[in-house]
Amino acid sequence: MNLEQFLDQLRSDPAIGPNIVHWQTLPPAPAQYADWPAALDPRLVAALKERGIHRLYTHQAEAIAAALAGQNTVVVTPTASGKSMCYNLPVLNTILHEPAARALYLFPTKALAQDQVAEVKSLADRLGAEIKSYVYDGDTPPQVRQVCRQAGHIVITNPDMLHTGVLPHHTKWVKLFENLRYVVIDELHQYRGVFGSHLANLMRRLRRICDFYGSRPVFLCSSATIANPQELAERLIEQPVRLIDQNGAPRGEKHFIFLNPPAVGRDGVREPVVKASARVAGKLLQNDIQTIVFARSRNNVEVLTTYLKERVGPNKAHRVMGYRGGYRPLERRQIEAGLREGRILGVVSTNALELGIDIGQLEACVMTGYPGTVASAWQQAGRAGRRASTSLTVLVGSASPLDQYIMEHPEFFFERAPEQALINPDNLLILVSHLKCAAFELPFLEGEKFGVETTGEILDYLEEEGILRKVGGKYHWSAENFPAESISLRSVDAENVVIIDQSVPGQTRVLGEIDQLGAMTMVHTNAIYLHQAEQYHVDRLDWDEKKAYVHKVDVEYYTDANLAVTIKPLDVLKEKEELGLRVRFGEVMTAAKATIFKKIRLHTHENLGWGEIHLPEYQMHTAAYWLSLPESMCEGFTQDELQSALAGLGHLLRGLAPLFLMCDPADLRSVIQVRSPFEEAPTIYLYDAYPAGIGLGEKCYDLHAELLATAYERVRACGCERGCPACVGPAAETGNLTGAKAGVIRILERALAHRNLQ
Repeated sequence: MNLEQFLDQLRSDPAIGPNIVHWQTLPPAPAQYADWPAALDPRLVAALKERGIHRLYTHQAEAIAAALAGQNTVVVTPTASGKSMCYNLPVLNTILHEPAARALYLFPTKALAQDQVAEVKSLADRLGAEIKSYVYDGDTPPQVRQVCRQAGHIVITNPDMLHTGVLPHHTKWVKLFENLRYVVIDELHQYRGVFGSHLANLMRRLRRICDFYGSRPVFLCSSATIANPQELAERLIEQPVRLIDQNGAPRGEKHFIFLNPPAVGRDGVREPVVKASARVAGKLLQNDIQTIVFARSRNNVEVLTTYLKERVGPNKAHRVMGYRGGYRPLERRQIEAGLREGRILGVVSTNALELGIDIGQLEACVMTGYPGTVASAWQQAGRAGRRASTSLTVLVGSASPLDQYIMEHPEFFFERAPEQALINPDNLLILVSHLKCAAFELPFLEGEKFGVETTGEILDYLEEEGILRKVGGKYHWSAENFPAESISLRSVDAENVVIIDQSVPGQTRVLGEIDQLGAMTMVHTNAIYLHQAEQYHVDRLDWDEKKAYVHKVDVEYYTDANLAVTIKPLDVLKEKEELGLRVRFGEVMTAAKATIFKKIRLHTHENLGWGEIHLPEYQMHTAAYWLSLPESMCEGFTQDELQSALAGLGHLLRGLAPLFLMCDPADLRSVIQVRSPFEEAPTIYLYDAYPAGIGLGEKCYDLHAELLATAYERVRACGCERGCPACVGPAAETGNLTGAKAGVIRILERALAHRNLQ
């Protein structure tokens, strides 16, 4: 069955049709073309025509002309719109005229780098020119590394390798830095939050080294659709950037379906999103429609892979694979190749495949829950129908308030501008880490600025700590260790937990790795860890050595753990009275502890039992927004009712905040205190899930009134009778669903009544 036939049957399918709440058909759009830029070398034009490219899209022509004129650019157009041409052509054009010129390409993942080197080499071969391009990452053999440093016209790498393998060893890269004409930053929208804050400091270090060698590179960026691409690019490189966002590429017909799983009880609880997604994706795969399924967590990837292998049967099970962080690189490359070549029919992935890795022409995309941002959802949808063909995307709603809001307001998704990408390059922990790296690379001059006016104070502090030594107006590195190795760009924790498989007696193999906070809930002792739909029992988590020892098992359940969090405010940075509440933003200390885990039966998702987790607390200094209720707003509540209402409102605010922030829902967490020791009043905290904060709490503080109004709309619109996960949260969270829903409505009505008084 082809996709068009499948779409015809979908509406009348009794298991799916009744649950479709919105069906949007985006019509095909023709291409918009422009003339070749006058500055483009005729040899390049001829090579492109040989490949069947006789004209450029309008956005390509504009971007190439701007780059060749020496302007920094950011190109913002949909997936598969030819963004790579916007930087490859200016780079190749410049090298054709200046053989000594060099370019540095940055991609957020190794897989994207491998994709790009093949594209560049293909163009260079057609030109018949001696233009050498190399991937420089952790997998590059030593002999190739030396050639890359000396002869590479185009060096393709990732931020992590630039951080540890290039900048600290810049004396080995003299030819690159003396002649660096272009720096390409692809998938710009990925550089938000912690990763983006690190990258901004990495660019400060890069520009500092370029200044030392006398080069002034042009920055060429490309991004998926976000609300503030120009602002983000300018914050990352701290220079003016020209925005190019009028897409000239064609688009095939795209069907976008919102599917809300049915309620399975009077209390409003819906069928689990994983089961509903497996039903839709299973039908697509059974009809041989190549499909990608996006899941929100590593656990869900493995559970869905298990379900889909069962649905397609033993003859096709080998053609359904999982794909996520933690897999070995070779395993991921094999899956990508299998998708391109059509050997793999279906893949279940975290957002790792959201990026522009070439995985061929998929026909359908199923999202297991809203990805958290409009931009991310469009990126995932763009993985289907990449070559102007008809495609299908199905967004399956989970029971979270965020997902249910989207299900009820499809216009929010289709008509609203995407979210802003937030970064905080001056986060003190991140800034100091990169100041150390920069001092190791080149001594700091007295009075030199590294992004902030307080650079001198920080350098003096590092001198007092014995990390730097000040001699003759310069700060020199004096510590023995190599600073970049201990700093991870993806988190603030540098050290991951390695998962070691010891299923075969006397033999061990590394199965994957996981960050420390994730390890507390996924690979604690007696957890069931899932990998490619196979189950592994965690025999022991050695927290000190950061190793988890597992062996393969076959059981009917998986595990899910709880984190208990306490919070303590340290400093108030902003405060106001708004909607009758005391609202604050400031610094807090959190302490997270994994307490218990549940055993959840596959398919039925029933609770089979529980166990205790014995691990140390994980403390974190971060930023938070919090609101405190005055006595007048708590009148008429018993202590238990107030606790339930606070828990319900905390669940609701945490769930809805990602509507306004470009963040994953897991990036923001909530804690409630019926009587806060700091505020001496009932208080709800929303805090950044990263050390020192990345700006999410502050944005919530600014959007306080809008956030509460949206929360009121969601809880009133929810169709449940007593409260449910789609509004005030599960009973385990609130303790009293009936009191929680009624209490949340009462608090919000009292707060929003102040709108008419202000």
